[in-house]
Amino acid sequence: MSRAFVNEDAEGRGPSKRYELPSRDDPAFPAAAAEVLLRASLDGETASAEEATGFYWGADALRGEVERLLTRARRDRDDDMIRAAERYLR
Repeated sequence: MSRAFVNEDAEGRGPSKRYELPSRDDPAFPAAAAEVLLRASLDGETASAEEATGFYWGADALRGEVERLLTRARRDRDDDMIRAAERYLR
């Protein structure tokens, strides 16, 4: 591969976006992490959100939170969040 297509600085930079999250020991952290992952996926920033939250896309640990977000999104008729949550739960 040509060096023109290699981003040598890509690793180790940390998340490309800054996410507002409570501390990891806060009971609200899993819900906030789930929402960050879903919203970031809508912007093509899943990897950045995974790094910021410490959870990978589709992590079983967040399924309950994502299901609650899906219920809220359906109630609010938020089609983007519905799509993201359904994709996460597949």
